[in-house]
Amino acid sequence: MDYKKSRYSGLIKPLFGFIDLVIINIAVFYFQINLSNVYVFCVYISLVWVIIAVRNHFYEIQRHTRLIQIIPLLFRQIIFFAIVLYAFIGFFKQPNMSRLELGEYLIAVFVLTSLFKLFSTFLLKKYRAVLGGNTRNVIVIGNNDKTRQLIKTFKRRADYGYNFIAKFSVNDKSFSLEKCYDYVIENNIDEIYFSVAELSNKQINNLRDFADNNLRELKFIPDNKDIYSKRLKYEYYDYIPVLSIRDIPLQEPVNKFIKRVYDILFSSVIIIGVLSWLTPILAILIRLESKGPIFFKQSRNGFNYKEFDCYKFRSMTPNDNAHLHQATKNDMRVTKVGAFIRKTSIDELPQFFNVLFGEMSVVGPRPHMVSHTNMYAQRVDKFMVRHFVKPGITGLAQTSGFRGEIETDKDIINRVKYDIFYIENWSLLLDIKISIQTFLNAVKGEDKAY
Repeated sequence: MDYKKSRYSGLIKPLFGFIDLVIINIAVFYFQINLSNVYVFCVYISLVWVIIAVRNHFYEIQRHTRLIQIIPLLFRQIIFFAIVLYAFIGFFKQPNMSRLELGEYLIAVFVLTSLFKLFSTFLLKKYRAVLGGNTRNVIVIGNNDKTRQLIKTFKRRADYGYNFIAKFSVNDKSFSLEKCYDYVIENNIDEIYFSVAELSNKQINNLRDFADNNLRELKFIPDNKDIYSKRLKYEYYDYIPVLSIRDIPLQEPVNKFIKRVYDILFSSVIIIGVLSWLTPILAILIRLESKGPIFFKQSRNGFNYKEFDCYKFRSMTPNDNAHLHQATKNDMRVTKVGAFIRKTSIDELPQFFNVLFGEMSVVGPRPHMVSHTNMYAQRVDKFMVRHFVKPGITGLAQTSGFRGEIETDKDIINRVKYDIFYIENWSLLLDIKISIQTFLNAVKGEDKAY
């Protein structure tokens, strides 16, 4: 029970909070805000900052938290802080306070606290990865694909600070929870991960009791071989709790509006800035090499399974199989110009018109040919979930290595897995990140871009 006495990780969050308070208070003295009582103001902003931080979970940054999750926290913190900061003028009747200086102070606080938060997060990751500090000893109970993937993550992501010690296979004849308990105590294990699929309810309850009584953290790995993601949404009908299996952020009107604005702005820039001069050049090159239309139009399934015409620059010689067979490596139908524009993803650019018309988004699950959609809907579990949102020119699956030709069932299964993750975890920052990554991939080229 004394194994945690030498650990100081519990002081990290209070320390970071204290430094933020020092920043916001010292910054007050560098601006001519014209305060009648600077000390009252400092007490006020300190209390406000702490209250907002608690409500905003501003310091609940975990070792596995990504940068894309930290940035929204920073903006929420400063927006609420700004509202309450300006409320000080009316609440304490301070008509002589300089609104301009207060605004400059606010900007300075945002920049300084943001830099400190990002720097401290980076520093902690490096501290764990390089020096091996701030680590937690972990064991895994279970032996299946999910546990093996988790163990691989522990070993690969040293910056997470998880020190994987041992794995216990439930199917071993010598396995018993009592042996696991002894091992945990003897080796100062901090966290226990176990597969729900491999333990009975009685074993799980026993494991939970042991963890509670010995101050160990217990985390379970869900059995999701049939359902790729279970982001449960709690709702109450009067006093009756009801669970929805999936919460989709893009069903919220505000999020829909934000994504639509991003789509319109992004597609307008590409259409005006790129397609306006690139289209005539490609039109000449395409027609010089082979007769046929400049644009290729193909029916695909979009939002709510509705069919729409998806546009591309024609990269193949006209053929009757274009609507049935996906392009393969060294496909004889692909022209020389077509090979180049497919390799650089230039052939996809006309789809920005689809985005502008509202049929597609810049980022989302890639739409398939109608014939392939019908086939995969029968073969791949949860494939239809992709149609809860608009399809995209690019997507998380594509930037994660699952683009182009589908050679095995594994390719389409993983594509669906990433698409569902995107649908359930959408954010504007995620869209921006995927857009940037797509551009970088196009510049350096991809193996499956053919």
